[in-house]
Amino acid sequence: MGGKELIPIVLFIGSFSLVFGIRYLINKEKMAMIERGIDPGLRKATPKPFISLKFGLLLVGLGLGLLVALFTVRGVFGSEMKDAEQGQAVAIYFGSIFIFGGLGLITSYVIEKKWLDQQP
Repeated sequence: MGGKELIPIVLFIGSFSLVFGIRYLINKEKMAMIERGIDPGLRKATPKPFISLKFGLLLVGLGLGLLVALFTVRGVFGSEMKDAEQGQAVAIYFGSIFIFGGLGLITSYVIEKKWLDQQP
């Protein structure tokens, strides 16, 4: 009798109101677009030509980061590592992954920017 009976009721009401609210706001947004003369279905049909390039360069960057981290850890620490060195090796792995992944995304941005600047 500590209120455990109310949990399913509150979850049901909360989830229903969440779905209802989202649908209401989407409908209101589409009605506003129609009033302004904008096709509300246009947003879904917009092509994204560089999405595969972006993900490809991101994954290549992550792979390069893993390889650089592997060679760095083996070169700095050797084959036998202590506990403190293992923590530093993990930091090298994460740092390299994020740095090279970010470089992949920056490269994708530069390629997209050059392509968009060349378009009339």
